Amino acid sequence: MTRRDTTHFGYRHVDREEKEELVAGVFHSVASRYDLMNDLMSAGTHRLWKRFAVELSAVRPGQRVLDLAGGTGDLAARFSRRVGPQGQVVLADINASMLEVGRDRLVDRGLAGNLWHVQANAETLPFPDHSFDCVIIGFGLRNVTDKEAALAAMQRVLKPGGRCLVLEFSRPRNPLLTRLYDVYSFTALPWMGRLVTGDAHSYRYLAESIRMHPDQETLRDMMADAGLAHCEYFNLAGGIVAVHRGIKP
Repeated sequence: MTRRDTTHFGYRHVDREEKEELVAGVFHSVASRYDLMNDLMSAGTHRLWKRFAVELSAVRPGQRVLDLAGGTGDLAARFSRRVGPQGQVVLADINASMLEVGRDRLVDRGLAGNLWHVQANAETLPFPDHSFDCVIIGFGLRNVTDKEAALAAMQRVLKPGGRCLVLEFSRPRNPLLTRLYDVYSFTALPWMGRLVTGDAHSYRYLAESIRMHPDQETLRDMMADAGLAHCEYFNLAGGIVAVHRGIKP
């Protein structure tokens, strides 16, 4: 097996086709407690990060939004209220368990009217060219096997002038913060995962996947290579999280 036939699953190198199955297993395992764990892991600040990303999108009433790796629907709910009854939000996720949890929670919140749910792979989006005013992927790109293909697909389905946003864990800018973050990630996260979901392994993988994800400058350049213009990023929490934004010419 050549290096090109493999990819990383956390710190492990696995067959590229195997990664999709392994990632699916992680999210099948944690789907029912995913939102609770997000609140615990970030002390609730993930909601502020998502709010900031939505503001950066500049989405207006009546527009169409694609929420990729939308999971349990946090971002989709925010966009649903923003685009209003004349707009549309498509929540897409490759994982059936996450999609089911997200659909049920959004229906329970009375947000079904302008929301669609699609099980889809971010690398091969089943939508026509120039379909959306905004495409966002929140805390999902690091789990995609071929990130370049996913960014190219996101660019393809955007309308000219449309905005692509990537909200993702990134690289802290302060060395002391980096050390503290490493200790937290590789001790506290697996412990919380075992306590809340009964699955420490999945949260150890999530910590590893963050370390293997491209840093801010590399991801910005990858977005430009995918055909997006005016690519920029905004660090949050000292660079632990970053929001990247690009515009389709």
